[in-house]
Amino acid sequence: MSNQQNQLDHLFSALGDTTRRAVLARLCQGPAAVSELALEFDMALPSFTQHLRVLEHSGLVVSEKNGRVRTYQLAPAGLKEAEQWLAAQRSDWEKRFNQLDAYLNKIKENHNV
Repeated sequence: MSNQQNQLDHLFSALGDTTRRAVLARLCQGPAAVSELALEFDMALPSFTQHLRVLEHSGLVVSEKNGRVRTYQLAPAGLKEAEQWLAAQRSDWEKRFNQLDAYLNKIKENHNV
């Protein structure tokens, strides 16, 4: 498995969880400390920090520790890979649908002759 595929697996796995998507939505408003982020979720802090580690490992967020406070913020470049992969898939699908459409139109024309 290539490095890029491995990164995509981590990225989509991270995005597949409701809590992690909610954390990303919250971080769209700006950076936040772990304690501030955790307030919105009904779970133990160790479980919540595991979600943050997954997000950071996938490249979707970055953290910075200042004293005892760790602050997280979005890493927009992390979504770029997913965006590029989805765009390539969309392009392939559109090409195939256009080919199917052309084929069906050809059949339709031959039936009307």
